Amino acid sequence: MERNDPLSPPKPKNIHGGHRKRTKQKFLENGGDGFHDHQLLEMILFYAHPQGDVNPLAHELMNRFGTLNAVLEATPEELKQVVGVSDHTATLLKLFPAVLRSFHGHEIKPGTPVTSTEEAAEVLRHCFVGLQVETLYLLTTDAKGKLLACDRISQGSVDAVLMDQRRIVEKIIQRRASQAYLAHCHPTGLALASREDIWATRRLRQTLELLNVRLNDHLIFADGDYVSMVQSGDLEAYYG
Repeated sequence: MERNDPLSPPKPKNIHGGHRKRTKQKFLENGGDGFHDHQLLEMILFYAHPQGDVNPLAHELMNRFGTLNAVLEATPEELKQVVGVSDHTATLLKLFPAVLRSFHGHEIKPGTPVTSTEEAAEVLRHCFVGLQVETLYLLTTDAKGKLLACDRISQGSVDAVLMDQRRIVEKIIQRRASQAYLAHCHPTGLALASREDIWATRRLRQTLELLNVRLNDHLIFADGDYVSMVQSGDLEAYYG
């Protein structure tokens, strides 16, 4: 049995324990209202580093990537370039965008009005949070613009994704849709349509016309923003 030795130095106290407890209590009381991004990041790091002061690491990550969104959207390899970020820490950080996508995916309600590019973008933007590869989604509505579904069509690489026309048409027929929006992300680039994007979208639009389905727009998301092909004139915006 361990005995107390009066000559032994006292065990060091966890001087950061009180700070963690106060921070967690404050979060539970107000749900994070009033927290700065680095404070939210610090709270995440509490669970990756059970002891010690993680405030400097939170600031280092914010300084390196600029925003909390950018931290969470960084690749594991990029995160681990920061001293103090282990595989365990990187995995925890990458968990949050995945949970957010799942959360908002369940919040997409059939019947929601989607009658404009802006309304489509609000539904679609959450689908791309934290993705590291180009991913293509199809949003379908009925003739009155009521949301039917938001389906993932394909995933590709960091700079390309296949626009599988057959799968898109099959999904539109399955949903019995009258209108549709396409959207994909550029994880490592700008929200600008490539020549291949424009060509493939025009071809798809022509195919859907034969089925009496209206392709309203194709949106490209990058870094929290998006570009509309119709508003950019890439699809000639001839739909009224």
